[in-house]
Amino acid sequence: MDPYFGYEIAAAVIVAYLVVVILLGRAGYIAPNRVVSFFGPALMIKTQRGRTAIDRWARFRRFWTVVSDLGVLLSVIAMVTIVALLILDAVVSLRVPSSQAPSPQEALGLPGINPIIPLGYGIVALVVGIVLHELAHGVVARSQGIGVKSLGILVFVVPVGAFVEQDEADMTAASRRRRDRVAAAGILANFAIAVVFFLILAAVVSTSVAANSNGVGIAYVQPGSPAANASLVAGDIITSINGTSTTTAALFESSLAGTTPGETVTVDYYSSAQHGPATVSVVLAPNPTVKTRGFLGVAVSYLTPNELTQTLTSPLSSSNGPLVGAIEWLVLPLAGLEPLGGSSTNFFHLTGVFAGADPTTFWVGANILYWIAWMSLLLGLSNALPLIPLDGGLLFRDFSASVAARFKKGWSSARLDEFGGRAAIVSSVLVLVLLAWQFIVPRLL
Repeated sequence: MDPYFGYEIAAAVIVAYLVVVILLGRAGYIAPNRVVSFFGPALMIKTQRGRTAIDRWARFRRFWTVVSDLGVLLSVIAMVTIVALLILDAVVSLRVPSSQAPSPQEALGLPGINPIIPLGYGIVALVVGIVLHELAHGVVARSQGIGVKSLGILVFVVPVGAFVEQDEADMTAASRRRRDRVAAAGILANFAIAVVFFLILAAVVSTSVAANSNGVGIAYVQPGSPAANASLVAGDIITSINGTSTTTAALFESSLAGTTPGETVTVDYYSSAQHGPATVSVVLAPNPTVKTRGFLGVAVSYLTPNELTQTLTSPLSSSNGPLVGAIEWLVLPLAGLEPLGGSSTNFFHLTGVFAGADPTTFWVGANILYWIAWMSLLLGLSNALPLIPLDGGLLFRDFSASVAARFKKGWSSARLDEFGGRAAIVSSVLVLVLLAWQFIVPRLL
């Protein structure tokens, strides 16, 4: 089978889409003064509905001014953080072998294209994040006296997002501070969404999920291995080996470190099939990499069930410190622990108000909460990049003009804006270089 078949189908669909919209555009059905207009290769389907609701929410002008000023501060912190991470990635990439270089798909935070973002959960999370991001722009714009011309959805092959179209004349005439509030509103909205959905997920998991036992969860059993012959399966939890507790992955590894091929060990575990504790004697095989060491034949989960529960509910209280806990929450998809499903859900049982719920349905809901929080955080950080036309690029343009105004007292507003625009172009080029660096440089070394 052609390994590029899926890409070829996607390319064909995109080409067909472009042909159709170009023909419709030439026929006059798609134009700036029409309900449907172009936005780059995407289509804007505009409506006037919703503007009244935005005006009603924007009445609390003092509140939105204070909140959006906070958004500007958070956007600056996010901008500095994400650029620092890109620079760090660039330095690390100098020591990354070409075989381990990330693929271009990993640079795109798109569901189904980025290998760690699942299609279904990713689309739901992306739509929620974009819609609320754009609504925040609209509400803050109206609170700052800037008009909203229309609302709608952006379409590129399939519906991918939403937009709130501000009045460009009002935006141009507004002070830099008011423009910055509007730009930062979307970033702040995404961070707020991430926090809210994280807290909801934490509350649900902390009150309704309990690990079946305190041990290491089996993620995979190698066929024909001693573990497979002893009927151990993915979803079981190993609690001890030869009486040595295995409450962490490190303790599990150390419990096997001194074993030899042919040695019989006693494995205590929680059986997901029997729904209770069990014990089995296992004759270890030679280890494929260290021949003198015993081999059980299982791969354990990156986090134990108890550690995973804590990561989903209170990562900042991790025994390894708040920074490590936060990183563990972020990398759950890389560790194969999000979306949580299949045998991994057998590590747990439901309690509290969800005790009688269907586990599959429960975990689908929990995964949706996680991915909305995760994708919203990604959207907020991405939009904080000083890259035109992202929100961060607009903020950097105005920041640069404001700095220039302090040192160039004689410059006119037009010249300051021109300087800010050029600074934003330079920052955009540098960000694009840093983004491409980590994918290209390791393959050249």
